[in-house]
Amino acid sequence: MSLTPSQRPTREWPLLIFTLAIVGFICFPLWQQYAGPDAILASQWTPERLAKLLLGPEQAACYVCFVWGLLIFLGRFWEARRQRRAFSLGFLPTDEGSRILQDDARPLQRKADQIVARYGPFILANMVRQALAKFAVSRASEDVAVTVKTQAEVDQGRLAASMSTLNYLAWAIPAIGFFGTVRGLAGSMTLAGQGGDQVRLATQHLTVAFDCTLVALALSVVSMFFIHVIQREEESLVIDCQQYCLEHLVNRIYEPEPLPEGMTPLGFDAVPPGAIAGSLTENMR
Repeated sequence: MSLTPSQRPTREWPLLIFTLAIVGFICFPLWQQYAGPDAILASQWTPERLAKLLLGPEQAACYVCFVWGLLIFLGRFWEARRQRRAFSLGFLPTDEGSRILQDDARPLQRKADQIVARYGPFILANMVRQALAKFAVSRASEDVAVTVKTQAEVDQGRLAASMSTLNYLAWAIPAIGFFGTVRGLAGSMTLAGQGGDQVRLATQHLTVAFDCTLVALALSVVSMFFIHVIQREEESLVIDCQQYCLEHLVNRIYEPEPLPEGMTPLGFDAVPPGAIAGSLTENMR
């Protein structure tokens, strides 16, 4: 990718591994020393208990929302990776010292159209075409830069608007879990009011209520991480496309300086059309 880096990338995943190592090295020995042998209570997590935790109508609804959002995330992530292929397709000349004239705008536009027809639509291709269309009618690099910035804002807004389904699913998962919690609490209070053996059933309803919340919140945390990843990927894609256009189009535009008044392209002073004929007449006399 022909882009000049402006900062060193943050190594987030190695930092995560280092953090887990530090926390585990400190907390695990302390937990073994002070929590006691009954801290885990592994004997209580029988297959029946796990089935009650993970299975239920609210849990199934949360799974539907989570899997749907995961499939949308995978599609968008794959599309963002495909969009990055555009940097290596040669929409603009990247050779050192190359310049782009106004007469080059239309041929470069046709080249971009041919690439899009072969490989599919690209955010970078659309941004390049819009900038070249502006340059074809205006020689000012400032106008082209404004066009690139405006198109980047349009693409960024379109990507943000298309995130509405993922955002809704990330909100719906904990809402469904809370719905199960309310249902379990309502059932437990109803049974507890009857007294007798119904108190034991009321306790089971409380377990169902908190199980729904636990599963929903766990899935919601994972969903929000996916949303964060895809938003960062798409935002960095648009920013890289904008930088590509600035480096290889806006900064390479050749703007010829206007000639001073009364000066010809060869550097001689301009003379009135009749002055040469009058001078020749005087010499013949």
